[in-house]
Amino acid sequence: MEATASLVQTIRAELQAAKRILIVSHIRPDGDAVGSLVGLGLSLMAAGKQVQMVLSDGVPANFRSLAGSELVRKRALGTFDYRIVVDASDLARVGRGLEGQPVVDLNIDHHVTNELFGRRNLVLGDAAATAEILARYLPAFGLPITTQIANALLTGIVTDTIGFRTANVTPDVLRIAAGLIENGAALADVYYAALVQRSYEAARFWGEGLRRLQIEDGIVWTSLTLADRNACGYPGRDDADLINVLSAIEGAEIAVIFVEQSAERVKISWRRCGEAETDADVSAIALQFGGGGHRAAAGADVDGTLEIVQEQILEATHSFLKQARLERVIPIT
Repeated sequence: MEATASLVQTIRAELQAAKRILIVSHIRPDGDAVGSLVGLGLSLMAAGKQVQMVLSDGVPANFRSLAGSELVRKRALGTFDYRIVVDASDLARVGRGLEGQPVVDLNIDHHVTNELFGRRNLVLGDAAATAEILARYLPAFGLPITTQIANALLTGIVTDTIGFRTANVTPDVLRIAAGLIENGAALADVYYAALVQRSYEAARFWGEGLRRLQIEDGIVWTSLTLADRNACGYPGRDDADLINVLSAIEGAEIAVIFVEQSAERVKISWRRCGEAETDADVSAIALQFGGGGHRAAAGADVDGTLEIVQEQILEATHSFLKQARLERVIPIT
């Protein structure tokens, strides 16, 4: 999938005309959110624009080594003549990042469930990461890719592909990554910071989740509570990427993790496991609960207690997997 030439030219003209630009991404930011935000922000700054980069939950510790991440704010301050959202499928995902802003001028994303909420929508559902889209189109927008920008964009690609391991890694994705390395990105450093290094607190947090690990009929799952987070001293509201460990468990077809956000709200992540026989689109489950994502990875935030939400989600996931197995045996035409 490619952006139309007319869309690219329109975005280029609007970016060149803009003077004060706001860029936001989603709550509980991952590497693609941070890398896309910082990469685009630094590129616009290098082009002489006044830019604010906003993540309402701040930058996770393992991405704070990225040059430019220190400029990210938790709330926007002032007024803007152009507003950009990156790597978010719907406006609810950006939290407080767009408070007081009347419109989204540009929506750049790769989620197939994107709601196309911008005046301009550069949404390519077959891209491996939003950072891949930016790496491909920044030059077409007349914007530079310096070493620092290349490092940020490579971070987005590496994290969303789990180190180039996902099924949507194509030769073009690898060529784009190689181009970023040619622009100065340090693949070994990016890979280690994004996917290997973990804080002591995150490791302890993993331990709490692994202690509750269960598997039944192809679904592996666990939960992380507010009490776990407080006891371990883990500062984030995410799962510290524990879902990637669950998705590698032998015999599992779908991995699910429940992360308690409050007494009445739970964050759920689904992953299709690496060697699963079914090509199930887990974003379809997430959509049932107001979430979204990709075929192989999706998420949702659901109101209710951890116990009740877990019961509802597991029932829906088991039903979904049962239907997916039937369709694999008897293809639906």
